[in-house]
Amino acid sequence: MAKDSEFHPGDRVSWKSHGSTAEGTVKRKIDKRTRAAGRTVAASPDAPQYEVESEKSGGRAVHRPDALRKRKGGGS
Repeated sequence: MAKDSEFHPGDRVSWKSHGSTAEGTVKRKIDKRTRAAGRTVAASPDAPQYEVESEKSGGRAVHRPDALRKRKGGGS
């Protein structure tokens, strides 16, 4: 995984959602099969995913790192 696709809790990120861009904060890195955001996430150390919280709705979702973009003004 490329270094720039590594995210940390508190990082501000954006992602595509239903034809627009959503913004939020990384809550945790998931690197094993687990339940998050209401579904089973098939993540692994070699293919991690990230749970994010939307700034607008407060809802949580899980995304692969290639779906997320870092934003300025928060996190590491």
